[in-house]
Order: sequence, then structure tokens, then C-alpha cells
Amino acid sequence: MRLCAVSVDLDEIPNYFAIHGLPPPGGPEASAVYDVAVDRLESFADSARVPLTLFAIGADLAREGAATRLARAHARGHEIANHSLDHRYDLVRMGKDAIAAQIDGGARAIERAVGERPVGFRAPGYTITDEVFDVLRDMRVTYDSSVFPCPAYYAAKTAKIGTITLSGRTSHSIVDTPSVLRAPTRPYFVGRPYWKRGNGLLELPVQVTRGARLPFIGTTVTLAGPSRARLLAKMCVGEPLVNLELHGIDVLDADDGLEALRPHQPDVRVARQRKLDSLSAVVETLRDAGYSFVTMREAARAFA
Repeated sequence: MRLCAVSVDLDEIPNYFAIHGLPPPGGPEASAVYDVAVDRLESFADSARVPLTLFAIGADLAREGAATRLARAHARGHEIANHSLDHRYDLVRMGKDAIAAQIDGGARAIERAVGERPVGFRAPGYTITDEVFDVLRDMRVTYDSSVFPCPAYYAAKTAKIGTITLSGRTSHSIVDTPSVLRAPTRPYFVGRPYWKRGNGLLELPVQVTRGARLPFIGTTVTLAGPSRARLLAKMCVGEPLVNLELHGIDVLDADDGLEALRPHQPDVRVARQRKLDSLSAVVETLRDAGYSFVTMREAARAFA
């Protein structure tokens, strides 16, 4: 079995300002993911012949333009999944009732927008706990895709939060337990603790390369450029599922009103066409290697 699922977290631009401890933007750039990136993502999906799974934040859908674009994507066959109500980076530090409200609130907002309740969930910041898995189980969610067992990403995230703190700002992002690095890299049913196999919810881990466990996500692919993106893709060939996770910002650049993020995020400095070329190179490489492209829900059915 060789399947590839391409998912996109539709984190709006204020979330990136929150990561870097910056005041939120107040202009049109604040909604650039839905107003600009979603159209580009749909065009990319059409040209690449790839179904997408879009992880939406429920609160964003209170804006009519966002809800309309998400409903259109759903009508075109893309899966819509749950990325919580408010994208609280500290979701795992909230009480169980508050966690449940965030997950159920996100699902309800998505159902109102597209007419179907989502079956998949991804936690903000790839940070999850046994308690969150308990809530997902109680809500009969079909699959989760939050576990990211990537040493390089963990180290970079920890260092970045430290740098932001030293600069006098406060990042909203938090670091997961290092035990997550012991989690399986292939689809598995979670145990307790969740980084062990068991009889719980189906987990579709965010992709790492074989061997070195390098991050194979939108940020690394778009920063790599087309030729090195192909190499990263080849390092994943042989996995039964390649779970490529992107963000809406992966098809935006500084010219889309994100100049304020340029000093803080190197991926914003990469021209959007080069980003799209890198993503196309990955799709071509995996398709040439015999991978079929599916939604996350379809992948979950295959591994369930």
C-alpha cells in the first residue's frame, strides 16, 4: 500500500504573530489565508490532481467569506477536518471540559459551514495529551493527526521559543513532552501514554523522513526548493502512508501583506511561485513512486 494524504492547516495570520509574540495585524492581511491562500490551494490541487484535507479553525468561520470558501472547497470534494474552535496553543493545559468545548465547538462551526460534521482532528501546534485523546474518543472522532515525532522540529521549536523569550516577547506556542519523539512514525492505534501503541484512536502521525526523521512538512519543503524537495520526498518513499502536512501560509509570501513577518519567518521570504513549484515537485516524485493521493478520511479507512 502506498498512499499520500496532503492536508492543510488553515491557521489565519494572527496565529503567526502570536507565535512570535507580536501584536496582531489589523488590516486585510489578517485574513489572507482564507481570502488568498485557499484559492491558490484549490488551483494547486486541481492542477496536481490531489484531494486536500483542510483543517479549519471554527472561530474563523464566523466571517462569511471564510465560511463560503470552506463550503466551496467541501463541495469540490476536499475533506474538511477540525483544528479546534480557537486554536489555543495551550489547549492541552486547559481542563477536560474546556478541551471538550474547544473540540466540539470547532466541529459544530464546521458542520454549520459545510453541512457535515468533521471526522478528523489535529491539535494546535502538534501538541496533544492522553486527556485530549480521551475527549476525542468520547466524541467518536475517527482519527487524529497531531503526533509529530521529529527531533529536528522539536529542537528548532524549543530554540525559537527561547529566542523569543530572550528578546523580551512572549510566544503563545508551547513545547510538547520530549516523549513524543518515541512515538511510531507510521499509522498506529494509540495506547496510554499516547506515544505507545494500544487499542485507542487511530493516529496518523505528521510525516518525517525515513531514517533521520527529518521534518517533511510544508515549511521544510518550501524552504528546500524544488530539487531538494524532491530529495526529501524520495526519503519518504517506502512508507505506507506519506502524511504531508501544509499550512495556508505555505502558498503566501511577503507580497501578500506579510512584510511584518519577514524578519521572523524565513518561509515568508520565499516567493510563492517557488513554493508552489516545490510542492508540485513533491507530488510528482511521490506519484512517480507509485503513490495514490487520498484524503485523510480515506487514509484512515485504509488503516482502520
